[in-house]
Amino acid sequence: MKKSIKIFVFAAGLFSLTSCEKFLDVNDNPNKPTEQYLILSARLPGALISTVNQETIQINQLASFWAGYWGTTKEANNQFFKEKTYNGVGIRGTRDGIPIWEGTYNTLLYYQLIREQAQKENAPFYSGIAKIMQGWHFLHLVDIYNNVPFEEALNRTQYLQPKYEDGKTVYEKSVQLITEGINEIKSAAPDQSPAKADVIFGGDKQLWTKFANTVKLRALIRQSQAGNDAFITAELDKIKQEGTGFLGLGESAAAKPGYINSKGKMNPYWETNYRGVNASATNQVSLRPTQYLIDTYAGLKDPRLPALYVSIDGAFKGVLFGNPNADEQYAAKKTSAFKGPTENNGKATGLFKSFDQPLVLLASFESLFLQAEAANRGWISGSDQTFYEQGIAESFKYMEVNAGLFTAYNDQKTVKLTEVPADQRIKRIIEQKWLALNSISSLEAWSDYRRLGFPGIPNSLLAPSPTARPLRLMYPESERQTNAAEAGKQGNDDVTVGKIWWNK
Repeated sequence: MKKSIKIFVFAAGLFSLTSCEKFLDVNDNPNKPTEQYLILSARLPGALISTVNQETIQINQLASFWAGYWGTTKEANNQFFKEKTYNGVGIRGTRDGIPIWEGTYNTLLYYQLIREQAQKENAPFYSGIAKIMQGWHFLHLVDIYNNVPFEEALNRTQYLQPKYEDGKTVYEKSVQLITEGINEIKSAAPDQSPAKADVIFGGDKQLWTKFANTVKLRALIRQSQAGNDAFITAELDKIKQEGTGFLGLGESAAAKPGYINSKGKMNPYWETNYRGVNASATNQVSLRPTQYLIDTYAGLKDPRLPALYVSIDGAFKGVLFGNPNADEQYAAKKTSAFKGPTENNGKATGLFKSFDQPLVLLASFESLFLQAEAANRGWISGSDQTFYEQGIAESFKYMEVNAGLFTAYNDQKTVKLTEVPADQRIKRIIEQKWLALNSISSLEAWSDYRRLGFPGIPNSLLAPSPTARPLRLMYPESERQTNAAEAGKQGNDDVTVGKIWWNK
């Protein structure tokens, strides 16, 4: 964390945003002197884009392997090897690792800068958004690393080796931070709206409040097995008293900054996983759905399957996660690639619609499945069946599936919620949630698996042992080098050993 001061300077440089095209530019020199004081409307978009990019690219990519969605083709056997082998040391490396820790604290500093300026300028809408998003990031840090610095993490000069706090405490403080953010947004005067600077909700108070409540509900659901019932009850009461509710039909949190058809300025999910400039293929060449995922969709006669993947001779064929053998049957030309407009007569489909599609942070269907589980547990009012069916319908809509196919799909005994005993409903809710979150919000699917143990995704064939599963990430080398004493107090952080506090 000694790097915090350097990161702060770097963050300030990234906030030099004067237009959508400018803040999509990833090629600016971060060492070039920049304007020291920027208006809040120039800072907020960059912070939000930083959050969404990390969530949908870096974090989603890792979790898509560990949640049972992705594998690789025969030709790509040596790619994503750290992910397939649960190589925590490699993942945490400074040179070739996955810098989730560094990127998250960097972004947290962005929001801290916004909070400090907003408080000076009496701009509660901005500081409210910043607090909500800081809560979002701290919750993610716990979900991925467990114990992390919180109170001392963002004081850039006083604490060079910030103390760690236990994951449970950080969770509770993060939820409180989000509550404070809600209150600040609701207190903002109409002329204090960030409007277009808010690239997610366009300055809509109600949607920000619903989003914040949904993030809190997600945090409460996450600890459903952890025995923290008093805290859950108290926080549910706060949400009920606040009264705005959660994200519902057609209410996804998604970034809409104005992507353009230029390298580094397209929707990064599209550019990373489907097509680059001049329609050049990217990860679509190497990535494939797992056979388990294909079999699950096919077994349910799920119409999302042909919207997501390209068929091979009339059938859909996946791969085995971590297959150590270069089997010909798993060659690129013999397995189902992601389907997009190029493979669908120019029409939007599945995950890939256009280079400028909104980038999803938290989808309406995830919110509805969270509400379905909460209703089933008796935490909130409403019907678990209604929320469940709405979640499926919203997933169909997002994945470009004809709405008219929903009734026949839902009426199947293998899908309909009322066809299973009461004590099996959550398992069915989670299965449909897993199918809906496929390659979109994979951290949530991986977290559900760690929390509940289903669906029964196969282990990597390259796992260090048949029973070893990825439970967390190790603290990165950068942290071990600069805050070794504190990091060393946290115990065994091996990927397959150290559990997150809520993972009982």
